[in-house]
Amino acid sequence: MSRAIPRKVRTLATVGLRRQALVAEACAAMLAARVRIATRPFGRVARSFGDFTQPDDPRAADRAAATTEAAARIARDIRWAVRSAAPFMPFRSVCLQQAMAAQVMLRRRGIVSVMYFGAQITDAKPIDAHAWLDATGVKVTGYPLPPGMHAVACFV
Repeated sequence: MSRAIPRKVRTLATVGLRRQALVAEACAAMLAARVRIATRPFGRVARSFGDFTQPDDPRAADRAAATTEAAARIARDIRWAVRSAAPFMPFRSVCLQQAMAAQVMLRRRGIVSVMYFGAQITDAKPIDAHAWLDATGVKVTGYPLPPGMHAVACFV
């Protein structure tokens, strides 16, 4: 067993009940995202993300822009919870599942977000895809973006 796991468990034990609850919620949301992706056609899953649009749509900039400090703090807390929980999931929690989980958690708290989908062409793969989420001026999931990654679509 890696030495990092006991250290992270000790850290989780010291962060307080509110943050522990956020990690538990993030775990449940990532599991739900994994199940949705595995059991439903992607088009049906994607309808729950919001309105499909181009990344330069003004609605995307409006939703990703900073709002209140309280909303930004919530977005940062959710970012922390998703990042903390992802390595411990019993499956590989990839960018899409993390973005879906964070979006649900933010939406539950009345905070709008923008889910981006991007692609890049590399020598290693014909195409590499990535999903990331922005909300209230906070880069919530999927950051840092891989070099050469370009947004091709988003959901607002």
